[in-house]
Amino acid sequence: VQTAASVDELSTLVAAVQAADLVDALQAEGPFTVFAPTNSAFGDLPAGTVDTLLRPENKGQLTRVLTSHVIAGEFDAAKITKKAKMNGGTVTVETLSGANLTAVLANGALFVKDEQGGLAEVAMADVETSNGVVHVVNRVLLPAADHTS
Repeated sequence: VQTAASVDELSTLVAAVQAADLVDALQAEGPFTVFAPTNSAFGDLPAGTVDTLLRPENKGQLTRVLTSHVIAGEFDAAKITKKAKMNGGTVTVETLSGANLTAVLANGALFVKDEQGGLAEVAMADVETSNGVVHVVNRVLLPAADHTS
């Protein structure tokens, strides 16, 4: 959280983490791997989505979305790429929310596919933190629709 707070392009993510009361959880010992969407990724969501998620009555849904970006354990890009190559170019992992993310190798780049089929490119990999690693992505990763309520 401290690392994300120091990057202007992650300010929407930081605000969402604060609104969901996840700061302490994400500052725990870990290790964690976080796929951190940029402000523009949040801006690409349908109009009003972010404002709706940030309302107190939608805290459960916001928490579900945010924890769909976090994996227990530390997985740098090399480790993810190696696992994907060993598995035919993809590897699926479970997030803290119980949603699945699939790492996809394509055209020499690393992408992450969410449960709704959205594909986020890892724009900046391997940002080391005190309790894991962050990969900055260009899309918000969403759990399946039946997981968001």
